[in-house]
Amino acid sequence: MLTWLIAAAAVTALDAERAFARDARRLGQWTAFRKYADETAVMFNPQAVWAHEYLAKLKDPPKSMTWGPSESWISCDGRAAINRGPLTSPTGGKGYFTTVWMREGKLWKWAYEGTDTLAQPRAIPRQPRIDRANCGGLSKLPQEYRQQVKSTARIAGKPPADAGQGRSADGTLIYEWKVAASGERHFKAKLWNGSDYRTVIDQKITAPGQ
Repeated sequence: MLTWLIAAAAVTALDAERAFARDARRLGQWTAFRKYADETAVMFNPQAVWAHEYLAKLKDPPKSMTWGPSESWISCDGRAAINRGPLTSPTGGKGYFTTVWMREGKLWKWAYEGTDTLAQPRAIPRQPRIDRANCGGLSKLPQEYRQQVKSTARIAGKPPADAGQGRSADGTLIYEWKVAASGERHFKAKLWNGSDYRTVIDQKITAPGQ
């Protein structure tokens, strides 16, 4: 019961990220991933997979990865965010994560989880950098954007497509991803600036082994 109260008490996506990382160390890495994953969540191996189907087969490693947020891009209404930050594997490998979070009621769940390696390690800052969407000019947003979509790759029980997109409930944060046959992945996110969207993330993750 206490573990679920921790998730429910998370006020922001940064709180949720930190609770997720704590639970990975306390409960087990993949146990925490399952706990915080939305039913439509997508991750990569390196092609897109349904998180719950993929995670169901995994046993927790003896030690978990450790990670924490260094940046957070937030929708105007505060109900969606994309966090990014450094991670370290139990064997000392360095990398970074990108996680899309969506809040329904008081509960945060992740809808997209992707990682990549780093040549040089990065420290987890005490205060992450926060970039929030502009709340002005919302009447200019396309009507179809004013509805939350966690992922267009959401047909339960079937493999996700190799491309998908999502957006916050107020339409001020949008993101999309695409995976090539080689495993190379491209993730892009945009925030509303009051009159148009500006690109805040444009990641290209190389295919494994390249």
